[in-house]
Amino acid sequence: MEYNFLSATVLLVLITDPIGNIPIFINALKRVSIKRRPMVILREVAIAFGILLAFMLAGQHFLHAMHLSDLSMRIGGGIVLFLIALRMVFPHPDGAFGGGGEHAEPLIVPLAIPALAGPSALATVMLLASQAPDRRFEWVAALSVTMMICAAVLLLSDRIQQWLGERTVAAFERLMGLVLIAISVDMLLEGVRIFVRQLQTGS
Repeated sequence: MEYNFLSATVLLVLITDPIGNIPIFINALKRVSIKRRPMVILREVAIAFGILLAFMLAGQHFLHAMHLSDLSMRIGGGIVLFLIALRMVFPHPDGAFGGGGEHAEPLIVPLAIPALAGPSALATVMLLASQAPDRRFEWVAALSVTMMICAAVLLLSDRIQQWLGERTVAAFERLMGLVLIAISVDMLLEGVRIFVRQLQTGS
């Protein structure tokens, strides 16, 4: 699948899953004072943005240093995305990304990583950059818009959960999970097609 700015933004929003992360953020910030919460949310979103941006810009060099191919990243990213999407469709008590911390004010873990900048998000930004490195500014713009959406949703997380209710939020997360499963399967199939093509060419 060939991505553009809009489809890349939609994909990144689905993967970072701000609606599905509302319960995780509410639970992790319950011991933080109400006045302090917006600053913590903005800080965690900024950290996640910095990590994802670093992987987007330098991920290709990392792959070369580790002698990993774009094909392995495509297939590996598809598998990780599929597993996380399954946890979104079939909720786990600890959420899609694992358990939260016990500290009064979480730092980096579990909000920036892995709630926002999880393995599937890291693999996706590297995949976008490797597929079309000449459109890197477009991918950075898509990531920036995604992080703005995440910040806006998470800053309103208490109100959104009150307005929609826990069941509706859970339903949204499952719907996003279904879409992500379809995307992950497409990534895997594309990886298999490329692998088969390489075998045929090599033979």
